[in-house]
This record gives sequence, C-alpha cells and structure tokens, in this order.
Amino acid sequence: MRTVLIAAGLCLSVLATSQEAQTPDALARALQKRYQGIRDFSADFVQVYRGGVLKTQSREEGKVSIKKPGRMRWTYVKPEKKEFVSDGTKVYSYIPLDQRVIVSPVPPDNQATTPALFLAGSGDIVRDFTSAAAEGAVPGTVAVKLTPRKSDPEFEYLVVSLDPKTLQIRALTTLDRQGGQSTLTFTNLKENTGISDKEFAFRVPRGVDVITNGQTTK
Repeated sequence: MRTVLIAAGLCLSVLATSQEAQTPDALARALQKRYQGIRDFSADFVQVYRGGVLKTQSREEGKVSIKKPGRMRWTYVKPEKKEFVSDGTKVYSYIPLDQRVIVSPVPPDNQATTPALFLAGSGDIVRDFTSAAAEGAVPGTVAVKLTPRKSDPEFEYLVVSLDPKTLQIRALTTLDRQGGQSTLTFTNLKENTGISDKEFAFRVPRGVDVITNGQTTK
C-alpha cells in the first residue's frame, strides 16, 4: 500500500520541457513545476516487485486514476483483483478473496509521509528530496534518483524514469528498507481530463467484513 501512495504522489509529475532537464537538480525542478499544473492523471500500469531477503518476485497489472487533492483509485486486475481507493478523507483497501474492506483515515499533514504529502498537493520535490543521476528502468528513458531529505521508515529512495523528449513518466522504482524493489511502468497516460469525483467514491460490496479502527462490521 505504501508503494501505491509513493507512486500516486509522483506520477502526477508527468511532463516538463526537455530544455529544463539537463541535470538531476534541473530535472527535479522541472518535475515540480509541471506537477503544480497537473490536476488529474490516469494510466494503465504494470507493477513488478522483487523481494529483498526472500528473493521473491511478482507481477501485477491494472489501472490508476488520481486527482488532487488526495483522491486516487488503483484497480488491480491481474493476477488477483484488488482495489485501493482514497476519496480525500478515507482510504479503502479491498481484496475480494479476503472478503473484507479495511477503512483508514487519510493522515493529516503532520503525520503523513513525504509521498503522502506530495499526493495531497502539499509536497515539493526540490524541498523534500535530494536528486542524483540514475539509470532508467525502461530502455531509452532518462531518470532521476530522489532520496528523501527526511528519513522515511518504509523506503530509501525513488527513481523516476522519463521520456527524454517529452519527459512524460514511464516508470517509477522504489527501494524499501528490506531491500525489496518495486517498479511501476505506465502506459496510455492521460492528464487533466476532468476526472469526476465520482470515480473516487468507494461502494462496499455486499457480504464483506468492514474493518474500521480495528472494529469489524458487516
């Protein structure tokens, strides 16, 4: 789930001008500048995870929609169906096979991680990260490595891979504290299409358990 939040924040930073992206610091500034003009974003994605200690590997596919401030919907369709939805106030985590929905509040700014702040529109790439050159996760891309200035308990750094001509995002890679690496690759990207708030309204399916603050209801 934390990887989803990281990606949700940074995948809003999808375009800039290639003239601005000559150095890692300039690329970071260009991402932040463009991010400020992005209101909503949608894409298809493939997520590949390679575990640290256990050396596990998984591959998942789905669709994502994001809208400022703080709204998102990640719908996984392969190999297992699951959803993570935020309506800006609450976060809903639903895995049909588990027959339960976990509901949690969107954390306030003073309790949120850097990626969550960025998702909410309160973050700043230049302010919150140091930048360095990196190798792109997709052939033919340029990349910047972003390390949080404030240590995060969940991840060490992010690598954003971009199209060298348009600087549209192609992939986002995160390294967690256990040595696991998650790479989200995006296709069919669309920005500022006026996504309705209804897209982020979660309807609890019939017959599932709803867990809120540790309490279970039907």
